[in-house]
Amino acid sequence: MTTSEETGPGPTTGQRPSSMSPGDQLRRLLVDDTPCVLMGVHDGLSARIAVEEGFRALWASGLCISTALGVRDSDEASWTQLLNSVESMVDNTRVPVLVDGDTGHGNFNTARRFASRAERIGAAGVCFEDKTFPKMNSFFGVGHELVPIAEFCGKIKACKDGQQDPGFVVVARTEAFIAGQPVEEAVARAEAYAAAGADAIFVHSRQPTAVEIAAFSARWHGRVPIVIAPTTYHRTTLDEFRQIGVGGVIWANQSMRAAFSAMRKACRDMRSSGVISGVEEEIASLKEVFALLGYEDLEREERRYASFDPPVLSTVTGGNAP
Repeated sequence: MTTSEETGPGPTTGQRPSSMSPGDQLRRLLVDDTPCVLMGVHDGLSARIAVEEGFRALWASGLCISTALGVRDSDEASWTQLLNSVESMVDNTRVPVLVDGDTGHGNFNTARRFASRAERIGAAGVCFEDKTFPKMNSFFGVGHELVPIAEFCGKIKACKDGQQDPGFVVVARTEAFIAGQPVEEAVARAEAYAAAGADAIFVHSRQPTAVEIAAFSARWHGRVPIVIAPTTYHRTTLDEFRQIGVGGVIWANQSMRAAFSAMRKACRDMRSSGVISGVEEEIASLKEVFALLGYEDLEREERRYASFDPPVLSTVTGGNAP
């Protein structure tokens, strides 16, 4: 992907219109003619790379952050750990970041506190799913229990009532299909969540095709945008998603999985050969790393700021200013 966005001064990349909050920018992208692609990231580096490669929005993936922390995506990482990672993404980019808030880490109050903290650190919005706490990753196992609709609606309303920025986005994610429920249940839940104030509906599926998404979209009247994560139905094109009315497409975990494979291969190659020369042609050069992180900018700024003699603004005579 290519981008016309310029790298800004300091540690951040990308460019956000000064008059728009992160949430307002995400809202605009989700109602564009072409589905907005949110790239899944797990730390400041992966966020910078995604923006450098042209992505206009990011998904702070709970699976990917948990994996980067070395724990499972089953609420083993605390929400403080997750938001610390999100803060590094926000600090290093100027594009909207939608945060995977899992189930809200408990009840309406923990969800509200999570959302408030995400808003304060500059995220564009949060997404909560309607499974019980603690959750298990949607692509593992079969024991995915849903909370009652009214309970989840309470979480959504509490978060909307508690937000300070009117543009902050709260996405309601229904796991009805993951739990083996029919499309009617998915639509009923989504309608209730939208009525409770959700700004978008994330419909999750792990089928090998987009058949469940298409069935849902055919019954959805477009009151709020639809967001999806085609991890298992990855052969479906963005144009096909556009045709069925999808507003946001999350490429949720591919970046982390690519890093996982690359690190494992490099470790195996170096361990088996006993030297590092064999991997040098396959890995990023330090020059590339330094360029992405703006080392030259820092060098220029050091020359400017490391020592600075301000101009004399007035002449002092006899100990008294004139």
